[in-house]
Amino acid sequence: MPSQDPPVLTCPFDFSDALDYDPSLADLASSGPVSRIRLPYGEAGAWLVTSFAGVRQVTCDPRFSRAAIVGRDYPRMTPEPIVSPESVNVADPPHATRLRQAAALAFTRDRVAAMRPAVERVVADLLTAMEAAGPPADLVTRLAVPLPHLTICELLDVPEADRDTLRDHTLRLLATDPETRKHAAGAKAALRAYFAALVPERRRHPGTDLLSTMAGAPVAEGQEPLSDDELAVLAVTLILSGNDTATCQIADIAYLLLTRPTERAALTREPARVPAALEELLRYIPFRKGVGIPRIALEDTQVEGTLIRAGDYVHVSYLAANRDPAVFPDPHALDLDRPTRPHMTFGWGGHHCVAAPLARAELDAAITGLLTRFPDLRLATSPADIRWDTQTIRRWPLSLPVTW
Repeated sequence: MPSQDPPVLTCPFDFSDALDYDPSLADLASSGPVSRIRLPYGEAGAWLVTSFAGVRQVTCDPRFSRAAIVGRDYPRMTPEPIVSPESVNVADPPHATRLRQAAALAFTRDRVAAMRPAVERVVADLLTAMEAAGPPADLVTRLAVPLPHLTICELLDVPEADRDTLRDHTLRLLATDPETRKHAAGAKAALRAYFAALVPERRRHPGTDLLSTMAGAPVAEGQEPLSDDELAVLAVTLILSGNDTATCQIADIAYLLLTRPTERAALTREPARVPAALEELLRYIPFRKGVGIPRIALEDTQVEGTLIRAGDYVHVSYLAANRDPAVFPDPHALDLDRPTRPHMTFGWGGHHCVAAPLARAELDAAITGLLTRFPDLRLATSPADIRWDTQTIRRWPLSLPVTW
């Protein structure tokens, strides 16, 4: 057992060089599975766990609590905490289980299969509009941005007149500049107020949308049904997720395939390989910067041979876990023939993303649609001239000019 804590390393995690892997994160992971770090915002330092086994332990061990961070100025990447205190993302069992069960009902295998035609229609409409406008086109504005947002708005049955406003609010929450904190707090309040007004309407007039499904979810014996406020926060969580992971990954995957002709040609010849290839692409791509929401150790606990004391903040890196050579041989290589193994891009344990099946359906429809509709698609500019996001926690191209 160590006699003293290791030195605290300042980690801005602001690396934004295309889709190259953050060298500071690589250095931390190579130096050991557990490190002490200091992030740009928050009251204290934190432990950072980078190994696959260590991340799996922390995300599955009830001695590490997300609920305990509520009300605390926890270490983080953004000036304003992205997550609401009532969100399922900062809840522990049994409360988290109750919320996640309601949300999971909206994303069962059968329900996502039923959603797939709607997703494919949105993709087809977007690609048809892009084709009709003619080359060159910006794949970010034509596909990556609108597809996830339109899909989640369709599934929540958000009126078309409100959709642009909701997207503007979500973008404000992802900014990392300290000057944006006031605007981010206002955006979070506006999102919550919007869905707080929409939920009672869906209770009075239920439909087939996700809000109605979650509102009508069966309640286990001894449990209370979800309140209007809980449903509103769940809706905010879903729309934030819909405008983050899937948007970035569509643009990032398209960029990788457009700059790797061998891999793109293989998938163009055999589109049936796309679903399996997506899992390797998801593992490989660093779609965000740094870390997300921490946990607090509720008691002294050993992680990968390091003593983490009760009350300490603990961050995990899904990005580093996805590059763990103990699980993924030659982890920094993109290998579309790599045997499929579970990765951590959608999280792990009790906070694995419940909407991951929908995200996969969106990615499959988008990439398959691109490859089949535009088999000769290519970049309309040099990769060196592509502008990348440097102002938020996301890793993605702000524009992706293409031609055909």
